[in-house]
Amino acid sequence: MKIEFFMAMVPPTVTHQEKSVKVVHGKPVFYEPEKLADARAKLKAHLFAHRPEKPLTGPVLLKVVWKFPAVGKHRDGDWRDTRPDTDNLQKLLKDVMTDVGFWKDDAQVCAETVGKIWADHPGIYILAEELQP
Repeated sequence: MKIEFFMAMVPPTVTHQEKSVKVVHGKPVFYEPEKLADARAKLKAHLFAHRPEKPLTGPVLLKVVWKFPAVGKHRDGDWRDTRPDTDNLQKLLKDVMTDVGFWKDDAQVCAETVGKIWADHPGIYILAEELQP
C-alpha cells in the first residue's frame, strides 16, 4: 500500500525535543509545553484526513519534505539549512502518525528520506509506502 499527500499549512517549528520536566513529590514528571501540544494538535488535525483505513504493515518507507514559507532573501525551492533539525521535526511527525493510525509503531519506518526547503506554498509532503520483505 502507498499513501501520498500534501498538507497545505505553515509547518510547526516546535519539536519533540522541547518537552519540559518538573519535579512533583521529588520525582521528575515530563510534560508538553503549550506550544508543543498545539503543534501536536495541528499535525493530528491535518493527518487525520489522510490516515489509511487500515494501518500499514511490515517495513515502511517514509519520504517527507517540510516546506517552510519563503520569506526575505529565501526563494522557492531553496534548501533550509537552519533550525529546527530534520530529525527533531521527524520525531514529532512520526509520533503523531502513529497516534492517528498510519502504522502500529513508528519502528516500522526502516527507510526514510527527509528534506526541508523554503517554499511559496508551505506545507508538508508525505509519502508512506509498505516495503516488500
